[in-house]
Amino acid sequence: MIGARCWLGGVLPRRGSAYFLGLCILISGCGTFHGPGGPPRAISASASPAVPGSKTPASQRDGSGAVPSGAAKPLAGKTVGIDPGHNGRNEDDPSYINHMIWNGREEETCDTTGTESDDGYTEAAFNFNVARLLRDDLLRAGARVILTRNSNDGVGPCVTRRAQILNRADPDVAIAIHADGGPAWGRGFTVLEPVADGPNDKIIKSSVRFGGDVRSVLLAGTQMPESDYYGDHGVIFRDDLAGLNLASEPKILIECGNMRNATDARLLTTTRFQRRLAAALTAAIVAFLGGR
Repeated sequence: MIGARCWLGGVLPRRGSAYFLGLCILISGCGTFHGPGGPPRAISASASPAVPGSKTPASQRDGSGAVPSGAAKPLAGKTVGIDPGHNGRNEDDPSYINHMIWNGREEETCDTTGTESDDGYTEAAFNFNVARLLRDDLLRAGARVILTRNSNDGVGPCVTRRAQILNRADPDVAIAIHADGGPAWGRGFTVLEPVADGPNDKIIKSSVRFGGDVRSVLLAGTQMPESDYYGDHGVIFRDDLAGLNLASEPKILIECGNMRNATDARLLTTTRFQRRLAAALTAAIVAFLGGR
């Protein structure tokens, strides 16, 4: 979930759709992993440990990340940035999290704690779990991957620092992973896209096209509907977010569902859905970069 709050659908290229439906991304590889403010270190595509300090529902033991072997590497030579929103210990340092930063258009807080499901599964843990799964899929597809944080047991970094980490890596595309804390009756995902007439003008058209690919694949390849309470047909433009305002690469933010809705929460808290979501996002990235 991010701070306080025109439909632009996209047609999924056939290449991306086939990639998702076949889940053809069992490949080894490595990328660059940034911690909050720290130097990069090499990472591999091996399985990642459970997020420390997070409440993990029993249902997260379900699901499998196995995908067919012998596939091509459609993202070879590409760099992808992933920003898992918030962090697991943000609530421990309110003075840091609440200090004001300049987001390119106005002031906003450094970060927030994020939301959680009714049974206590935190958004920060969800964001990081999905980011790791997405990272691994992208590595198998041949991409170099940059993350803005390397654990879920820290504080920050600020949203401006996250933008700096990604911009310095010069990725071909970037995505921020979040889940919303909307009204209990509301369901669905929302794609947040940047607004023109600011410091990020050069990436508006490409970001909108990427957002269209993401929306199309999520509708086709996951059980999550588009939001019925936020945005228009699952898309909204935001001009008040540092991560979008300060981006130098095509970038969107995805609210993957509503953690305060019981139906959405049942999906969001399962590894099976998280793997499906990561595969869908990988397909959208392949589709987008294949059409650039």
